[in-house]
Amino acid sequence: MPLPKIPSKPGTLLPVNEYPKAEPGKSPVRAVAAPVEADPVEDLISGKAVPAAKSTRARKGKATPLAAVPAPQAAPERASQPATVAKLKETDMDEPHPAKHKPVEVNVKSSTSRKADRAGKTKVFVLDTNVLMHDPTCLFRFEEHDVYLPMMTLEELDDHKKGMSEVARNARQVSRTLDALIADIDDDTIEAGIELAKLGNKDAKGRLFFQTKLQNGPTLPEGLPVGKADNQILGVVKALAAEQPDRAIVLVSKDINMRIKARALALPAEDYFNDHVLEDTDLLYSGIVQLPDDFWDKHGKNMESWQDTRNGTTFYRVTGPFINSLLVNQFVYLESDDSPFQAQVKEINGKTAVLQVLRDYSHTKNSVWGITARNREQNFALNLLMNPECDFVTLLGQAGTGKTLLALAAGLAQVLETKQYNEIIVTRVTVPVGEDIGFLPGTEEEKMSPWMGAFDDNLEVLNKSDNDAGDWGRAATQDLIRSRIKIKSLNFMRGRTFVNKFLIIDEAQNLTPKQMKTLVTRAGPGTKILCLGNIAQIDTPYLTEGSSGLTYVVDRFKGWSHSGHVTLARGERSRLADHASDVL
Repeated sequence: MPLPKIPSKPGTLLPVNEYPKAEPGKSPVRAVAAPVEADPVEDLISGKAVPAAKSTRARKGKATPLAAVPAPQAAPERASQPATVAKLKETDMDEPHPAKHKPVEVNVKSSTSRKADRAGKTKVFVLDTNVLMHDPTCLFRFEEHDVYLPMMTLEELDDHKKGMSEVARNARQVSRTLDALIADIDDDTIEAGIELAKLGNKDAKGRLFFQTKLQNGPTLPEGLPVGKADNQILGVVKALAAEQPDRAIVLVSKDINMRIKARALALPAEDYFNDHVLEDTDLLYSGIVQLPDDFWDKHGKNMESWQDTRNGTTFYRVTGPFINSLLVNQFVYLESDDSPFQAQVKEINGKTAVLQVLRDYSHTKNSVWGITARNREQNFALNLLMNPECDFVTLLGQAGTGKTLLALAAGLAQVLETKQYNEIIVTRVTVPVGEDIGFLPGTEEEKMSPWMGAFDDNLEVLNKSDNDAGDWGRAATQDLIRSRIKIKSLNFMRGRTFVNKFLIIDEAQNLTPKQMKTLVTRAGPGTKILCLGNIAQIDTPYLTEGSSGLTYVVDRFKGWSHSGHVTLARGERSRLADHASDVL
């Protein structure tokens, strides 16, 4: 039996309006010679039953039709319920494996909080200790609502104030803020509440309340340990709700288990949302936008073009409605079979923009330290990295997209070849993925070297790109490179100023917004800062994709004329790594 031919055209979905119409009142009849009708199928778009297309496999000649088969009746439960159809995203058809669907972060207020919002009433937020240690300024983030601090929260703050960690610093800052709030307050007025706007925070219009007496209200269910701090805070929330039944009492905690316990006890609990830059990281600025197919038809009228005589770069000045959706230093592209167009937005004035055609780093003549761009996003990234006017660059992407390799190649080219910068400084957050390996011996650079394995791997790749130098030449080049790369720890960054440095911050997704601000403000004249990371691999506790310092700087720096961002989409490490990213 011969094998069937391979189809020459890809299969397409049949539109709804092209489905064959079923005749009303007739049930499907199965016949030997007649075309066979399939059972009705449910349309994914409208939710209505639509008959399938008739089969064309009918035998030649006449045959006696079989008896009609009665149509199956729907179950009574299903008939009584309205048909509900899930909305499918376009990308769902391209993702065959369920592991590729990322969990959606849903930040939902409690029902008590929503009722208070609809009624226009102010709420009382009871703060857990981890909220204060996560954001020391959270006391002033609740607008017109009141803030309540249980005595156990103050006890836990006192326990965590010792040490040099970020948590200890935040605990000490909260203690200083509370001390300034109650400095000149009479003892009798503390129970009535302290105005949060006292220290100059005009947005905080509520009052701060402390637990001044033991609660005599309803106790927690028997069996919960009374001495545990979380249970005592839950008891305070329950007692407050009984004392003030006309007000919404809401517990705010970063601890998921604490919120689950509160909801199990019928107490309203919420996460702390104020530090979230974005509710959904799918809306994060990507730095890249595809131009519509009719872009030149709508924007080509009165278009101006000129060329820079120094480097031969071409510029276009275009005007049209699409310009309003663009930002400065955003990359635009238009796919075409004959001549694809890739450019960067340099200026925006109303509905007029100046587009600069990019340098093609995918060509070997424009290679950077022997490295060429393998895809469109890498070409965008290299244009940012090699631009001396761009002081701050952020690169996002999953493992294997080439973030570290591109950054090191651009750094070495500008330090050793063009002498744009004096040296490369590399740092990263020392958050282990598994168990901590303990104290490390040696100097600062020797202690950081186990965390810098990724840079060693990429340096090995960059050294092998010079095939003509030989073993001795490669060894000399490696020694020269090592002398120009300094590895520094984040713990000693405060107070420093980097002048004419190429600073690379790796694993930046593990930084808090405060740590990120500390690092970026270290930049002196002539310094370029690169932030590399993957927000899907956050190891720092209480830090999410929406509250990461990397997300924070990407959102705040977009549109600035001296910064740029690119989200690398395609992995170029190996076919094994790409397949593992898809299926695991």
